[in-house]
Formats: sequence, C-alpha cells, structure tokens
Amino acid sequence: MTKELLFVPLGGAGEIGMNLNVFGYDDQWIVVDLGVSFGNPSLPGIDLVMPDPSFIEARRDKLLGIVLTHAHEDHLGAVPHLWTRLGCPVYATPFTAGILRTKLAEAGLLKQVPIIETALGSRVTLGPFDIDFLTLTHSIAEPSALAIRTPLGTVFHTGDWKIDPDPLIGHPLDEDALARLGEEGVLAMVCDSTNVFNPSASGSEADVRRHLLELVGKETGRVAITAFASNIARLETLAEVAKAHDRHAVLVGRSLRRNVQVARETGYLTHLPPFIDEADAGFLPRDKVLYICTGSQGEPRGAMVRIATGDHPHISLADGDTVIFSSKIIPGNELALSRLYNALAKRGVRIITEKDEFVHVSGHPGREELARMYQWIRPQIAVPVHGEARHLYEHADLARELQVPYCVVPENGTVIRLAPGKAEIIDRVTAGRLVLDGNQLVAEDSVSIVERRRGLHNGHLVVAIVVDDEGRLLADPGVTLFGVPDPGALADDISEAIEAAVKGMPRGQRREDDVLREAVRVAARRVVRQTTEKKPVTDVQILRLPAQA
Repeated sequence: MTKELLFVPLGGAGEIGMNLNVFGYDDQWIVVDLGVSFGNPSLPGIDLVMPDPSFIEARRDKLLGIVLTHAHEDHLGAVPHLWTRLGCPVYATPFTAGILRTKLAEAGLLKQVPIIETALGSRVTLGPFDIDFLTLTHSIAEPSALAIRTPLGTVFHTGDWKIDPDPLIGHPLDEDALARLGEEGVLAMVCDSTNVFNPSASGSEADVRRHLLELVGKETGRVAITAFASNIARLETLAEVAKAHDRHAVLVGRSLRRNVQVARETGYLTHLPPFIDEADAGFLPRDKVLYICTGSQGEPRGAMVRIATGDHPHISLADGDTVIFSSKIIPGNELALSRLYNALAKRGVRIITEKDEFVHVSGHPGREELARMYQWIRPQIAVPVHGEARHLYEHADLARELQVPYCVVPENGTVIRLAPGKAEIIDRVTAGRLVLDGNQLVAEDSVSIVERRRGLHNGHLVVAIVVDDEGRLLADPGVTLFGVPDPGALADDISEAIEAAVKGMPRGQRREDDVLREAVRVAARRVVRQTTEKKPVTDVQILRLPAQA
C-alpha cells in the first residue's frame, strides 16, 4: 500500500480561531494546535466553542503528540477540555508550556497531561515526523513555525506570525534560517491568511511604544489602557510608558496577572519593577496612575466593563480620565464594544481606539510580508489556513501570482493528500463543533442548544392538564408563557383551545398520554402562532387521577 502524507484541518480553515490541524504519514499522526473560539448570539449561554476531534480521537492509538505553536487561546485553549479524548504528550516552548500549565491546573489536569518543554529553535522527533521549532515574531512570546520533515517531503507550518524588525520581546525573525529551509526544498507551506487583504506590512511593536509614550505624556488625569493580556511585549511597553511619565503601573484583571507571572518565570519582564496592586491604586493621585486592564473586546467579565459600569470594587474613572484601547476590534465584537464606549462616555471619559491613534499593530502578516515569506520558502504547494473562505481564496490567488505551482484551499474536514502525486482533496471527514455548556461538552447542534435558541427567539409555553383515566379534564388547563407578547390575554385563549381539542378527541385517544400530549401541544401552539406569529417551545405535562365514582 502506498504511503501518503496527509493534512486534515479540523478547525481554523474557513474561520478565524479554533485551530486544530492534523498531519498523517503511514497511519501515524500528530496534532498541531488545539484551540478555542468564543460564543456568539447564535449560541445563547455559551462562552467557549471548540473543534470536534472525533476524526483523530478514533486514531488516538496512532497519535504521537500535540505540538503547540504558541500560547494564544485559539491555538491551545481547548487542550484542557479535549486532552482526555486524545491522551498523548504535548510539546511546547517554555512560555507556551507555562500558560498551558496554568490552564491545566484550573481544570485539575496538571498532573495527568505530560508536557514536554522544547527549547526555542530545537528539534523533536515523533515517529516519522522530525519537527524543527523555528521562532518567528507575533503578538505573543515564543511564536514558533514548524518545519515538519517526513519521508515524502517537508511541510512548513507557519502558525501565527508577522515580520517585526523590532519585536521588543524575543528575537527578530531569522531570514537566513528561512532562506536555508527554502534552499533545502519545501513541499508545502500551511500558512496564516488572517491579514491577506492588508496590502502593507503589519508594523512593529517598537513603533507602538513610541506613539504611546507620546500619547500618554499629554494626559493629566487617570489613564487606563486595555490590551490583549497575552501580548507580553505590549505589557512591557505600558510599564515603560508609565515609568517614563512618573506613573505607577497597575494590573487589573486575573489573566494579566497570570500571564505576567508566567512571563517572569520564563525569563521575560524580569527587569520591570513590581506592579501596584489594584486595591492600593485608589490612594494614588490621578496623574500618577496608569491602569493596564483586561476587557479590550468588551467581554462582560473583563475589568474594563466592570470599571465602565461602576461595578469594580477598587477602580473608578470620571470626567478628565482617558481610556486607550490598544487592541484590534475583532469582527463580531462591535456591539459589545459600542456598549462599552457609551458607558465610558457617560462618565465623561475620553476614549481612544486604533481608529483614532496608532495604538496597536496586528500580529498577522499583510500581503507584503506574505510575499516575502513565499520568496524565502518557495514551496511547491500552498495551503492557506487561519481565515474565512474569502481570506483563503484571496491567499491562494496571491500564492499563484507568486508562482507557487499548486494551491489547495481547505475547509474543515477536508483530507488533503500532499504527497505522493498531485496535491488534492481526497476525502472529507467529520469536522463539527463542540460547545462548553456549563461544564459539559455538547455538539453545537445538540437538542439543548437548539431548544435554547428557539426559546430565545420564540418564547416558551408550558401547559399542565389534570385528567381522569378516560382523559376527561378535571380542572382548567394551567398555562404559563415566557417571552411571548401579552401572555395574560393569550393564556385564556389557549386554555379554551385546549378544552375544545381534548373534548373533540375520540375516547380511546384520550387514554394515551402521548397522543393526548401532542393534541394539546398543537392546539396551544396554534393559538400563539396565529396571534403573535411566534412558534414557542412548548412543553405539556399531564397528571392522571383515577375517575371518581
């Protein structure tokens, strides 16, 4: 049987976030990244969404390891939730491993999951896969591309990256190493597509630092800056900005404190003085404090929302203070951020975003950077990932312009044969989504989620009837409506419709609970639909009592 080199994306192809990539050779497998995405209005009550790993779970006895490219949530956030279904070692560089340990400790899995720390720029061998960790630059410490060498050729998996000539944390991208890899010959490049519509380079963290230094220097009141908690270079910048303007830096938010602790444990931020505790910051003069806050995307539990709504126990902002959003507005978060901006504005707070000033740079490559990477690597096959469909197809067009011989645009669940022979999609496998509902993982289209969504849009109707053995009503039906207009008036109409429906049923049918329940459900729901054009989720409860003599 011919041995094949396969690539199977189960998350992150056709969407931004929730990355899960599988590589296979001769029925031996590795997973690259295992991330989450976040809930949206179509998933009421859901905070976390993650890929369905059923395909690789069915092959767990041949799964050699999970390799993490970096510590962002969309690349490792699902490990605490899905590891028990895969049960293999996890390979990561020190900072990424440190972040993962904090998450596993919270999940009670720290002692169960074998984490193998890999030094920056090191190599690990997992069966037929020789994997080099190549440090790139991104918006987090220790982002690693993977040069995955196999008997049928080398795959260069970029992870998330950009070209930052002055990254502040870590080393600049090693152009010579990438060029040498290209000289060796690369079969396929699996590459980040997030910023493919941006024609220019994404910019440097050093430039953001210079502008923030200037911007904060003009302020006389309290200054609060919210940024992604994982961007250690940005946190260092904000600490340096505070120091330059004789302000005390205050960390506000648990994830910020956790990430700073991990950074210091792994050799970063060690030169910075201790941050001020948020409980003590209120005693400082207004012009001597700089708050560094979570909640840059308007997250309900983020520190910035709590401050804006007056719900924070230690921190308040008022007229003359300034909030700087040193972050990108992630698509889908516009409404939450608009509410946050309005809450701050009502307090007289000045708001500065990336649309107003140069306060953020992306961690992903624009077209200019993508072109340079293709010039260094010169792959035979381009496989765009990390993007919605329009990003992937645009990326494929760019790769063709750059003379890449073959391009394969994947979707989650496509099985792509990279070698031998022509690169192409040869199969499709299960690639659904799981959601964390409370503490349970369920399918995105599970009954509980579908009914919750229906109830959210159409309301809920509960009917209780008491009947005798013959199915005769012994009392007026009980009707309760939730989320339906004018429930009081409707309840009487529904009760009358139920009485008529039950009386009109043949005696034999009234004796069968299932038949009786369905007749009542249809009659009650019809009244609501005809009156309000709503189709509520409807529950019918039946209590049978013995017929009276």
